[in-house]
Amino acid sequence: MDDCDSGGRSNEKVHASEDEGSTAPLPEKVQVGGSPMYRIDRKLGKGGFGQVYVGRRVSALSANERTTGSGAVEVALKFEQISSKGCNYGPPYEWQVYNTLGGSHGVPHVHYKGRQGDYFVMVMDMLGPSLWDVWNNNSHIMSIEMVACIAIEAISILEKMHSRGYVHGDVKPENFLLGPPGTPDEKRLFLVDLGLATRWRDSGTGMHVEYDQRPDVFRGTVRYASVHAHLGRTGSRRDDLESLAYTLVFLLRGHLPWQGYQGKNKDFLVCKKKMATSPETMCCFCPLPFRQFAEHVVNLRFDEEPNYAKYISLFDGIICPNLDIRPINTGGAQKLIGYKRARLAVEEGYENNASNAMDYCLQCSSTNETKEWIKEHWEKNYYISAIAGATNGSSLVIMSKGTRYYEQSYKVSDTFPYKWINKKWRQGFYVTAMATAGIRWGVVMSTDAGFSDQVVELDFLYPSEGIHRRWDYGYRITATAATWDQAAFVLSVPRKPADATQETLRTSSFPSSHVKEQWGNNLYIASVCYGRTVS
Repeated sequence: MDDCDSGGRSNEKVHASEDEGSTAPLPEKVQVGGSPMYRIDRKLGKGGFGQVYVGRRVSALSANERTTGSGAVEVALKFEQISSKGCNYGPPYEWQVYNTLGGSHGVPHVHYKGRQGDYFVMVMDMLGPSLWDVWNNNSHIMSIEMVACIAIEAISILEKMHSRGYVHGDVKPENFLLGPPGTPDEKRLFLVDLGLATRWRDSGTGMHVEYDQRPDVFRGTVRYASVHAHLGRTGSRRDDLESLAYTLVFLLRGHLPWQGYQGKNKDFLVCKKKMATSPETMCCFCPLPFRQFAEHVVNLRFDEEPNYAKYISLFDGIICPNLDIRPINTGGAQKLIGYKRARLAVEEGYENNASNAMDYCLQCSSTNETKEWIKEHWEKNYYISAIAGATNGSSLVIMSKGTRYYEQSYKVSDTFPYKWINKKWRQGFYVTAMATAGIRWGVVMSTDAGFSDQVVELDFLYPSEGIHRRWDYGYRITATAATWDQAAFVLSVPRKPADATQETLRTSSFPSSHVKEQWGNNLYIASVCYGRTVS
C-alpha cells in the first residue's frame, strides 16, 4: 500500500495494539450480590463477551426454598474479566441491557450480579441446548415444522425486545437456547448473549436513533450478519430480522450460499455474496413462507417498523394447529397474530433533493515514479486537485497551484481505506479527491478543505437510502468512486452553508443531452465515477 503525506503540521503515528495479557484464573466458588455459594462445574460456552459455566449450589436447600429461579441447584455463571475492553468503565454494558430486558418474553432471568476477584459475574437461569446443538446432534437436519415454529417464536421474542427499544445485534443459532430438558420450559425458546445489543430508540427522546455508517466497524457474526452490519451502518430492527432469515435457512438447509470463504478478505467476499444472492435464490429449496419472510425483511428501510404479526402469519399454514404438540412452544407469539430494497442496483435512474452541489476531485493509485513526482510538486506548493484511473491500473494525477489546501495526504490500497480516512478526519483532514484503478482505491485528503464534517457511504450497489438520509442532514456528495465490486460516496457539510440542490443520475451511457438540460437549470457536474449499471 502507498501512504504519503505532504508534511506540515500533522505528525501521524501508528501504534500497535497492546496485548491484554493472559486470562486470570477463575475462582473455584462464587458468591456475589447476596447469592448462595456456587461451585464452578463444566464449561457451557465462550463468546466475545465472556465465558459461561455451570454453577452448582454448595449449601443445602431449606424447606421453603425453590429448586428453580434464584434458588436453583444449578445456574449459569457468566464471567467477564474486569480488564476486558468492555469493562473499562465498570461493569459490562450487558448488565444494563439485562436490567431492562431480563425476564421479558424469551430473555432469561439474571438473579444476581457482582464482582469477585478479577471477574464480573452474572448468575442466570440454567437453560438447555442451543439450536445449533440441536441441529448438530440431529445429523444436521431439522424438520420444516420445527424451523417454522422457531421462526414464529423467534419473531415474537424479537418483537418484545424491539418494543423495549433494543436490537439484539447477534441473532444466530448459537444464541437461541431451549429451556432445561425435563422441565415445563424444555420447549420454550430463549435468546441469550446481549453483549452486542444496542438501542434503536433513543431513551431520552423516544425517537429512532439517527442513521450513520462506519465502514470500519463490524458488529455480529459474519455468517448471519445483515448486509447493513457488514457495511457498518447503525443497527436497527431490520438487522435482527435479516439475521433471523439467514438463521432459519441455515437450520432448514444446513448451509448458506456464502459459507466456505477463507483468508483476509473473507468478510468482504461474504458481504459481496450476500448482496448478490436474492431471497429467491437463497430459499430456492425452502417452502414459500421462508422466501416471503426473507423478501420482506431485506427490503425494510432503516427506521421502518416491521410488521411482526404478518411475518408470523406466513408460517401458520405449515405448522400443526394443536399448540400442545408443536416441537417449540409458540404461545408467546399468539398475541401478535390476530420500498424496495435500499441497496438498489446502480441502474439508470434519477434522484434529487433540495440543496446544493459542490466541487469535487478524483484520486487514484500511483507508481513509485508518480509518488516522487507528487512529493516534488508538494514542495513547490502544488496540491492534488484531480485524479483518474483506468481498469489496467494506470492513473492520471493533476496538481494545481493556488488551492486553499495547506497540507495533503494520500493513500493507495487494495481495499477501501476507511480506517485511514477515519484517522485523518481526527487530524483535521477531509477527502478532497478519490478514484479507482482496476481493483485499487486511491484517496486524497487535505486540510482547509472548506468542510465542517464528512461521512462515507460504502456499498456493493447504489446506497440510495443512505444518500437520501445524508442529504436530509445537510450533507452533499463531494467525491465518488467505484470498483467493479463496490461504490463509495463521500458526502460533506460545507463550512459556509448554502441553499442548493443536488441530483444523482445512474445510466449505462454518458448522458450528454441530460447534462446540457441541467446546465440550463443551473445544475453542474460535481462528481463522476464509473461502475456497474446493473447488479
